[in-house]
Amino acid sequence: MKVVILAGGLGTRLAEETDIRPKPMVQIGERPMLWHIMKIYSAYGFNEFIVCLGYKGYMIKEYFFNYRLHMADVTIDIHNGSIETHQNYAEPWKITLVETGSATMTGGRLKRIRPYLDDDEDFCLTYGDGVADVNISDLVEFHKKQGRLATVTAVQPAGRFGTLDLDNSKVTQFVEKPRGDGGWINAGFFVLNPAVLDYVEGDGTVWEQDPIRRLANAGQLSAYQHTGFWQAMDTLREKQMLETMWNENAAPWKVWS
Repeated sequence: MKVVILAGGLGTRLAEETDIRPKPMVQIGERPMLWHIMKIYSAYGFNEFIVCLGYKGYMIKEYFFNYRLHMADVTIDIHNGSIETHQNYAEPWKITLVETGSATMTGGRLKRIRPYLDDDEDFCLTYGDGVADVNISDLVEFHKKQGRLATVTAVQPAGRFGTLDLDNSKVTQFVEKPRGDGGWINAGFFVLNPAVLDYVEGDGTVWEQDPIRRLANAGQLSAYQHTGFWQAMDTLREKQMLETMWNENAAPWKVWS
């Protein structure tokens, strides 16, 4: 099963980083966010990727073009220009990098990679800026059992601020960053049948709007409820939080050994 990753957006809320690189290339622990996401899928045996490029997509191409070299010991013969690699630590990934347009919306990007999908095989889709400890094997099995065209992973994010329970002016309880108001949100980590592309009209289509609404109205959208860790990287504060988790060896999304 192939894994499609949306990696073409501008990331304007993380401008401190994205002025110079695409958002999926922002580093957590000296590795791009995109690498972390791919490692999650790879831990469950999903090693074939299609990456939808847009803003500064050439940087993602250059990263993977040189990846094998960067991950190996190298002997360079300056005289004849030959390069020999040793002790290669590169993952068994096959990556198709697709230019999907600098201004294309998420649905349009998905539509553009249609030639690289298998006609009758479901595929995974996620965003290039979020990590989770989702069990991908369980997610795919859930999707198959539901028998619908699309499955979205749903999470209940923690509130941003702590809450106070009050009795007049007396605080009776303080809860640091509790879960939200009970609502479930789209966390990415989709499993989709290629037929969902019939719900996408073109480059201007936002996947999260009309296509998903139409799938839901047609009874073709399932929700895989994930109660574990999930975190998007939309702001510098969130980037720094993920960085701290990684550096302290407390990154819940590190499901690989």
